Amino acid sequence: MLKSIQVADYMSRRLITVTAQMSVHEAIRLLLENRISGAPVVDDSGNLIGIFSESDCLKGALEASYHDTEIGTVKEYMSVDIQSVSPDTSILDAAEMFLADHRRRLPVVDNGKLVGQISRRDLLRAMDDFSRRHTL
Repeated sequence: MLKSIQVADYMSRRLITVTAQMSVHEAIRLLLENRISGAPVVDDSGNLIGIFSESDCLKGALEASYHDTEIGTVKEYMSVDIQSVSPDTSILDAAEMFLADHRRRLPVVDNGKLVGQISRRDLLRAMDDFSRRHTL
């Protein structure tokens, strides 16, 4: 049953992260080089403190252009209202969260520490694996 499959079974564990002190320019370069649309923001201890997305990059660039200033740091533009899941969250519960909030990915946090990330594509892999095992 899909309810018994946990996020930990399909989450990505090797993540590209940014820090709050990183310049927006550096963060943009990192996103582009890794072909990703956003990254978790972590502190020195690996605690999740925010999410930095392409939209945040655009906000920073527009604001800097309007005010004719430097673009600033990730901390100034990152989202701090973070929705996350734990490694033992079921794939079905994660799917409901994706549908309710139209998110592409969710950070996976265990005791405040970022341990992975689950995406909509990861959920599709889980569902495909499940259907292959149960239709043979």
